[in-house]
Amino acid sequence: MCAHQAGRPADTPVTPGDRPPRLGRLPVVDNTVAMLRDPLAFYDRVGDHEADVVGYNVAGTTGYFLTHPDLIEQVLVTDASDYEKGALLQRTLGEFVGEGLFLLEGEEWQRQRTALQPAFYRDRIETYGETMTDFADATADEWDDGGVLDVRPSMQALTLRILGKTLLDVEIETTADALEPLLSALRHRLDPRTLSAYLPLWVPTPINRRVNRSLSAFEATLDDIVAARRREDETTREARDDVLSLLLSMDEETMDRERLGDQLLTFLVAGHDTTSLTLSYAWFLLATHPQIQRRLHEELDETLDGATPTPADLFELPYLDRVLSEVLRLYPPAFTVFRQPTQPVSLGSYEIGPDAQLTLPQWLVHRDERWYDDPDAFRPDRWTDDFESTLPDYAYYPFGGGPRHCIGMRFARMEAKLALATIAQRFAVEPVTEPPLELAMQITLSPAEPIQVRVRER
Repeated sequence: MCAHQAGRPADTPVTPGDRPPRLGRLPVVDNTVAMLRDPLAFYDRVGDHEADVVGYNVAGTTGYFLTHPDLIEQVLVTDASDYEKGALLQRTLGEFVGEGLFLLEGEEWQRQRTALQPAFYRDRIETYGETMTDFADATADEWDDGGVLDVRPSMQALTLRILGKTLLDVEIETTADALEPLLSALRHRLDPRTLSAYLPLWVPTPINRRVNRSLSAFEATLDDIVAARRREDETTREARDDVLSLLLSMDEETMDRERLGDQLLTFLVAGHDTTSLTLSYAWFLLATHPQIQRRLHEELDETLDGATPTPADLFELPYLDRVLSEVLRLYPPAFTVFRQPTQPVSLGSYEIGPDAQLTLPQWLVHRDERWYDDPDAFRPDRWTDDFESTLPDYAYYPFGGGPRHCIGMRFARMEAKLALATIAQRFAVEPVTEPPLELAMQITLSPAEPIQVRVRER
């Protein structure tokens, strides 16, 4: 499925002054056609190169793939102030969440991040544990013993219910009818296999018109939710502990109407799509690896004995944690990180200019045989303390890294583990969809076809 830089030593020497190797003899034409035809195969071509910096040019954008953990750490951590999200992300996402935390830069980003961080402190998110398990139990109630289930829609409904309650303190029906059409439109809009991915939103393509309609409907729904919240008396508002309450408590300069909408859309899209995909891939991998599923069931039965899991219980479920880590290694929903230098920088022995788009692909690094034995295999047991102590820090970064790592990382990991523990106590899954999965690089790394399993009540 994925190339792994076979035979390349961990420290490949580079001659000073060399230019990075590039993909294709005619990069602009070759790279653009390859990306339109099959983005995943285009990424895998990078993995075939015996180099950690590989150049490309797609639709006039000059860029470089970075595939060594040391280089990734340099960009995301050591020299983080020398980089920003860049023109590519601004062009593709700025029209939707330009004032959200994901794309803000500099002092404004720091101010927003500091203001929002309390919503994601460990003690705060642990209060959401009961909400997460209640909705997971309700999801399991909808599963039919012996039935065939398309897991992705089921997991999307679950994570949207959780986010609706924890983020907005509203029931699912309030947001689902507006959010799901928008997410569907955005997935098509940002799919690099489509022409619309390379055009401004004002160009009246069918996909762009669909996005604009669904975005207007979603913004109207958010406006209604915010207006209703602001009509509440002060005592009622102060009693709430959802993220919207925190946003509305900020001064209007910090959180004006546009920024409020962009923040909410950022959290809804990121939190909903990524965790539902993580859970979908988890069910697929457990179904196709019955021995691993059996071991997980044994741990859950021994530790929980049928009780509803709590955030505190997760510390007593190490195998569940390893399963989740391995799911995120093989199928990271955020399959790549983008950065752009703000000034000329040195990466390895290469000089990179500020107009370059840097691509830091989890999809390749997580499957590199320099860091992982049998890298395509689903092996939760690899995640021992000894293994993690020798693994380079940025050979594994499903939530990004450095000061701009995903603010919702703890929330997402807790949500996924509580959902898996709750449902797996009640059901086992058997494969209907067989590997390998056909994948699409859209907003996230998504299955191109339904992931189906047969569910068996335990």
